[in-house]
Amino acid sequence: MEIRKAVQADLDGIEKIYDRIHDGEARGLSTTGWLRGVYPTRRTAQDALSRGDLFVLTQDGAVAAAAIINQTQVDVYKTAAWKHEAREEEVMVLHTLTVDPQLGGRGFGRAFVAFYEDYARAHACPALRIDTNARNTRARRLYKSLGYEEIDIVPCRFNGIPDVQLVCLEKYLG
Repeated sequence: MEIRKAVQADLDGIEKIYDRIHDGEARGLSTTGWLRGVYPTRRTAQDALSRGDLFVLTQDGAVAAAAIINQTQVDVYKTAAWKHEAREEEVMVLHTLTVDPQLGGRGFGRAFVAFYEDYARAHACPALRIDTNARNTRARRLYKSLGYEEIDIVPCRFNGIPDVQLVCLEKYLG
């Protein structure tokens, strides 16, 4: 298992993960609250790759998980009741963490969050922030088990998806 910055050749694998997640949601096997053709899409990954903040976890050379890691706090974060005040340069955000549903249960999500925390430390960012749709109970359980606290639920339109109850989570490393 390796976690690294994504390259152009990883986009097909990331898109397959997004498609499998959307397929699972359509079949009632999972609930993320995401919408096929709206979010996430190949364009989501391409834009992150262009910015240089797309990461992948590979297993045996194939993309098994992906996420965006940066210091970009989405607009909705301004209304959240964060417990720890932090300057923008002290905040690291994990966006769009995805694990291939065919490879679930192997600890890839946990490994990615550990990587994210180490990445934040290396960039002097003690304030960690994550969000997820309230409907995504699997992600909520994972983050809670890793020490993230749900500090607010903000109703909004998020990434083009209407009527989202956005759960804002926080962990402070300082």
